[in-house]
Amino acid sequence: MKYLETDKKYKRYTITTALPYANGPVHIGHLAGVYVPADIYARYLRSMGEEVILIGGSDEHGVPITIKARKEGVSPQDIVDRYHNTIKQSFEEFGISFDIYSRTTSKTHYETASDYFKRLYEEGKFVEKTSKQYYDPEAKTFLADRYITGTCPHCGNEKAYGDQCEACGTSLAATDLINPKSALSGAEPELRETKHWYLPLEEYEQFMREWILEGHKEWKTNVYGQCKSWIDQGLQPRAVTRDLDWGVKVPLPDAEGKVLYVWFDAPIGYISFTKELIPSDWEKWWKDQDTKLVHFIGKDNIVFHCIIFPAMLKAEGSYILPDNVPANEFLNLEGDKISTSRNWAVWLHEYLKDFPGKQDVLKYVLCANAPETKDNDFTWKDFQTRNNSELVAIYGNFVNRTMVLTHKYFEGRVPQRGELNDLDIQTIEQIRQFPERIGRSIEQYRFREALNEMMNLARVGNKYLTENEPWKTIKTDASRTATVLNISLQICANLAVLSAPFMPIVAAKLSDMLNMKQFAWFEAGVCDMLAEGAAIKQPTLLFEQIDDKQIELQIQKLQAAKKENELNQASVAPQSEDISYDDFSKMDIRVGTILEAEKVAKTKKLLKLTVDTGIDKRTIVSGIAEYYKPEEIIGRQVSVLVNLAPKNLKGIESRGMILMAENLDGSLSFVSPDKLLKNGSVVK
Repeated sequence: MKYLETDKKYKRYTITTALPYANGPVHIGHLAGVYVPADIYARYLRSMGEEVILIGGSDEHGVPITIKARKEGVSPQDIVDRYHNTIKQSFEEFGISFDIYSRTTSKTHYETASDYFKRLYEEGKFVEKTSKQYYDPEAKTFLADRYITGTCPHCGNEKAYGDQCEACGTSLAATDLINPKSALSGAEPELRETKHWYLPLEEYEQFMREWILEGHKEWKTNVYGQCKSWIDQGLQPRAVTRDLDWGVKVPLPDAEGKVLYVWFDAPIGYISFTKELIPSDWEKWWKDQDTKLVHFIGKDNIVFHCIIFPAMLKAEGSYILPDNVPANEFLNLEGDKISTSRNWAVWLHEYLKDFPGKQDVLKYVLCANAPETKDNDFTWKDFQTRNNSELVAIYGNFVNRTMVLTHKYFEGRVPQRGELNDLDIQTIEQIRQFPERIGRSIEQYRFREALNEMMNLARVGNKYLTENEPWKTIKTDASRTATVLNISLQICANLAVLSAPFMPIVAAKLSDMLNMKQFAWFEAGVCDMLAEGAAIKQPTLLFEQIDDKQIELQIQKLQAAKKENELNQASVAPQSEDISYDDFSKMDIRVGTILEAEKVAKTKKLLKLTVDTGIDKRTIVSGIAEYYKPEEIIGRQVSVLVNLAPKNLKGIESRGMILMAENLDGSLSFVSPDKLLKNGSVVK
């Protein structure tokens, strides 16, 4: 049973998710854009009784991997092993229902990608070209455009990349840059001749016009628009190989030091992972016209999955093409673009530690706020509000009230339904409509809409329970109370089925509390899922309040990351003018100990200190009150300029200066000896 007529022809579903790059963990941007919607779609189809495989894995080749390895002094394999394991474990704990999560460094993948290249090569599908490309003579490697920086010829930005200037947005070639430099070594790159193989995309332009622009007008506006723009500009040949020592080696005798370009080998991973999962029967999932292929990706991968990978599949000739590519836009964080390099992100593995048992809360919030048609923003306050005001106050409250009352009035058994009034009949009719409404939205990749409909069912339940007031009718009409709680319990049972794609852990917990069997999606929508007289378990809370303290800790973590970024980007003050050695030698700097400290009245910055300099005990006024509390610094050894002329500060004679180091953010820190010294020791 399907709610969209166009889906009736498919016997099975191959669902792929964009391969996260194995140079760091996954964050909420990845989840919202790709993995949460893909998981919802797969779980829904399985509950409809469909044959489904959900394919995922790590993308482990390319220059960024080699750069990270070089910086850390380890091998590229060390890098990808580390992050692949982190990513895989995070997905497992979070509950993304992959049928397989593999990696592009697997033996099967190397064989599959290599064979795919050879087949296209042998059939003459590539064009061989020699061109001049930038080479780093110090790092001894050809450079990807992204790893060449220089001055933009259009706006003068001195930090433009070889593929794009992020200041003015202009697409560039590396050779367009003024004063190019290697991002690896800082050396001036050289142009050297190198031979590569290209996929002539222009030969597939007419096909793409017919297949996408005419045949897939139902694709999301952002996807269709980006494809149209690319096609209208005219497709150009694209290199499928590159000069690098990390990746799938080009399987040709004259290709020493060359590997398959990561954009070419990574999508083949979907095929190789399927081979690993179903070695004997993988082809029907990729070559049978009765299979529906759906790619879940972010908007930065639209062209690769809608034009380039389909061109690769078309060139080979035996593979099906994607039926849909429901790409999402980007998710921002607290009003700023998520950035791995700036650590401006909510990392999945950290969330799982900070919020144990709350996987479904994050799934709910990310789906409710999904960037389906435009970039959207995740904030911790919104996360808290949606949990407390929606999951706790609506969904959880309804279930808990219903089950508590059932135990209180009917010994924890589903009561008998009596005569129905108009409100009962109306409510039962409303319930009947939800499976189709939610299912139709999911099948059209409108997951936010589907989630809202699911919550509307909980709202119907809350409204029904509140309006009928079974806690009052029990005193006058037990039969009426029984009917109301029977229908309320049936709504709970429907929620357990219909919320499962979105919140599988919560749904399973609710099913267990209700002692109900597993129902298929199309079996929901009825009010006889729980038999009269059936026992239900004691209720436990499905959701917990999230307090302000928990949220504040997360905001503080982000602010700390922002401060660190500012420090990393700050410029060190230039050197002052030279002074003579004699000038320096006039300064008498001694080690002293702070004996007493107190705030100077009516000031924010000043502390009055009594310091034992070894020469004497003297008063020094220091502007450090914003960074140190008086009680924290008593007993600290410090460096004191003792022969500074006395100065009156706020009516206090200050004799000397405490030497402080100023960080790039303006904060101050004592210049102190690294071990205990006798007061009066000279600093030279």
